[in-house]
Amino acid sequence: MQQHSIRLWDLPTRLFHWLLTALVAGAFLTGLTGGNWMVWHGRLGLLILGLLTFRLLWGVVGSTYARFIQFVPGPKTLLTYLRGGWQGIGHNPLGALSVLVLLGVLLLQTFSGLFANDDIAFNGPLQDLVTKRTSDWLSGLHRQAIWPIGALITLHVAAVLFHTYVHNDDLITPMLNGMKQVTAPGARNATGGGWVALVTALAVALLAMWIAGGGLLPSPLPVPVPTW
Repeated sequence: MQQHSIRLWDLPTRLFHWLLTALVAGAFLTGLTGGNWMVWHGRLGLLILGLLTFRLLWGVVGSTYARFIQFVPGPKTLLTYLRGGWQGIGHNPLGALSVLVLLGVLLLQTFSGLFANDDIAFNGPLQDLVTKRTSDWLSGLHRQAIWPIGALITLHVAAVLFHTYVHNDDLITPMLNGMKQVTAPGARNATGGGWVALVTALAVALLAMWIAGGGLLPSPLPVPVPTW
């Protein structure tokens, strides 16, 4: 069948993907290095939270193939894929599940970081809202989760490379330029996800970052200056 190009991934989805890749890599490096880099680790965590919030909203109001309703598989679809009978555009059912799992674990990781501490000089922006015992528990979860997250990311990258170079289904180029070569005659360009949706999703993401950064917490009382 003759191949033709369609617009698959919109620009916001592609920017989200590559920005999240860079920020997660930075969070890994700063977290493992520790020390003064923990300040940057906290900042990167807030940025990651903002990106994840944006993606959750974009999965509702974004363009066709970025919407969860388009690619989240049900049991029947997953079974059809495993039997080799699935035909579709965008994320395949297993790829969709991996996206959902990664989004979920990264959300949990950023959430735990908001209340964490390193027992030295770094406290999460919302650490004061929980007891020290709870903060220590969440800190332990936050530290231990980096290895399962690293394993999931490695598996995700390996799957992309496998599909691209073994199955000859290029998953990398569409995430760079947004275009996908397809043979299905009924495949259509992505639509939707206009400026109103984009501005709304960005505004909510910024609001989430502000709240997570302690924006709703009362300002600390000024330290009195002693008079002599």
